[in-house]
Amino acid sequence: MKLASRKHERDGTLIVVDQNLKWGVAVPDIARTMQEALDHWDVCCPQLGAVYYALNDGRVDNPFLLEITELAAPLPRAYQFLDGSAYLPHVELARRARGAPMPPEFETDPLMYQGCSDTLLGPRDPILIASEEWGIDFEGEVAVMTGAVPMGATVAEAAAHIQLFMLVNDISLRQLIRAEMAKGFGFLHSKPPSSFSPVAVTADEFGSAWDGARVHLPLITHLNHELFGRPDAGADMHFDFPALISHAAKTRPLGAGTIIGSGTVSNRDRVRGSSCLVEKQMLEILERGKPATAYMHFGDRVRIEMFDTHGRSIFGAIDQVVQLYQRGEPRERTNSQPGKDWAITE
Repeated sequence: MKLASRKHERDGTLIVVDQNLKWGVAVPDIARTMQEALDHWDVCCPQLGAVYYALNDGRVDNPFLLEITELAAPLPRAYQFLDGSAYLPHVELARRARGAPMPPEFETDPLMYQGCSDTLLGPRDPILIASEEWGIDFEGEVAVMTGAVPMGATVAEAAAHIQLFMLVNDISLRQLIRAEMAKGFGFLHSKPPSSFSPVAVTADEFGSAWDGARVHLPLITHLNHELFGRPDAGADMHFDFPALISHAAKTRPLGAGTIIGSGTVSNRDRVRGSSCLVEKQMLEILERGKPATAYMHFGDRVRIEMFDTHGRSIFGAIDQVVQLYQRGEPRERTNSQPGKDWAITE
């Protein structure tokens, strides 16, 4: 099943989308918003599924052509967005590049931070940043939306609480991260609103690529229309989604609609490329002693997508352009090539 939110007021209008991402239909008699559906998932899910199958069969009255530009994030605002760092090849590379050892507890205890959740960007919304000097980077991830998760849920119990999947562009401002982390209190300015795929899907849309804990499909990123990376989202995911959910629920219950991100998808096989610019920079540091890849400029475009084994886009594409956020006329593009002040972070 594929669900989306059309832009309308603050929380959007829930729609069911067909498998080929061409048609949609509103379902106000079932749920007006995505959050309402998640709050009553046991009742709403089978009803939404029936509409989905009818839409695919051409048995729905008055469907409309899907316009991706009209879509918000599947969940336009969330009670909670928790982002992990489940791919140890990415974490190990970051620490190697700055000469730091890998703490043994990183093998058993996931990294996770509380992200911005009151504003979640749609798949075609621009990335609005006030300065190129902040080090604009994309991060391609997979995320899940949960139902209500009780505090202390075990890994074995957690999988049952996964309701929907999305793709994420976890936008990072690398040049702001180092100073924030030095304060010892985590991210704030360096993590602006993240962007999400046009639709959220249930696990059956993956077929055999979903093993109950990981999605075994490439996450494909293009930067300015050129392939940047296609790492497999399942191959090196050290902490799977049930493990991330259980970790998040260790000392708190999770409300229905909690979003949990995988962190930057990364493989040990570097021939597959990367899902963020800083990882490419880290490889350059190890090879040449300094980074050569620039962060994003105003006008740059990033596209993040995942295809099923039949070559169909599962979620549709996150496709965004970086734009200057300020009043008045845009200024000239500045030089944001990495230099001696580059920052390497997980």
